[in-house]
Amino acid sequence: MLHAVIMAGGSGTRFWPASRKLVPKQLLPLAGESTMIQATSERIESLIPSDRQMIVTNEILVDAIAKQLPNMPRENLVGEPAKRDTAPCIGLAAALVAAKDPEGLMVVMPSDHVIGTNDQFCDAISAAETLVNEDPTRIVTFGIQPTYPAESFGYIQRGSELDSSHQLAPSFDVERFREKPDRQTATQYLESGDFYWNSGIFLWKASTILDALKQNQPAMFQHIQTIAQAIGTPEYEQVLKDEFCAIEGTSIDYAVMENYPNVCVIEAPFKWDDVGSWQSLGRLHPSDPSGNTVVGDHLGIDTRDTIVYSNPDHTVVTIGVKDLIIVQTEGATLVAPKSEEERVREAVKALQSSGRDHLL
Repeated sequence: MLHAVIMAGGSGTRFWPASRKLVPKQLLPLAGESTMIQATSERIESLIPSDRQMIVTNEILVDAIAKQLPNMPRENLVGEPAKRDTAPCIGLAAALVAAKDPEGLMVVMPSDHVIGTNDQFCDAISAAETLVNEDPTRIVTFGIQPTYPAESFGYIQRGSELDSSHQLAPSFDVERFREKPDRQTATQYLESGDFYWNSGIFLWKASTILDALKQNQPAMFQHIQTIAQAIGTPEYEQVLKDEFCAIEGTSIDYAVMENYPNVCVIEAPFKWDDVGSWQSLGRLHPSDPSGNTVVGDHLGIDTRDTIVYSNPDHTVVTIGVKDLIIVQTEGATLVAPKSEEERVREAVKALQSSGRDHLL
């Protein structure tokens, strides 16, 4: 059977001050009425019902996610005892899936992407499932056709095209994965036509990814195996804490994907946005005639190309400004030029070092 694993452990610091430790961006309604994690679960529900969906998150977020996803079985909400990046997260999820369904397949996806439409996404997942059923050792990922030379995404270089007459979209062997490039290199990737943005969405057999971790990350795999052996026992929670915290964290791209010999990429037939920063709202919401994107209540006078995000009961008034990001929340307000938006993380670190942890 096909299972869904939704990774929801990120802190979303680039969306401060709306995103906080206890309410990170995946729990916010940034792209519509539903929160990001609700939309992710709903996206796959017609193909994978909630009893075969698993959320892997920071243990301090389990209760909040349970409230947002009341139909999700509580045992499917997995709290990580420490932040250890995507490879340990995926290894833990694979062990839990394999314990229930030794032949199970799993689609792994982040909780904070905007994808449209749900039907297109589910069709693409079904296409990937077909590829894995054809070759159970195969790992499938999804590549996004780049529209500009992005420096903030990893890239996938495609190789030979697969026999994809039965596929929804073209599928290729993966030549190699590339880290986030500089501007010049990203431009070369775009012009070549052979590179995709790495969506961070994968499909594989649970046993395949566990075998890959065993081969490429034996120390990590040993900790995961010890956790797996404790599943269903009274000692599980303590073993999970001890063993997971002992893992040296790393990304799944570095741990497995860059070295695995049988990876293919499907050219994603769906629209995709990783919602990486406040300027993403300009792509997700309509703008007014002056180019302003507003979520909340705003009165603008001679205001252009500005993003405003506020509580619905709080009116933001701007006069004679342009190219700003203005975020109003309870207890904290952010005002910054769009060109300085990457420094939001710097502000979060400064707040932490100055003892303002109540704002984080």
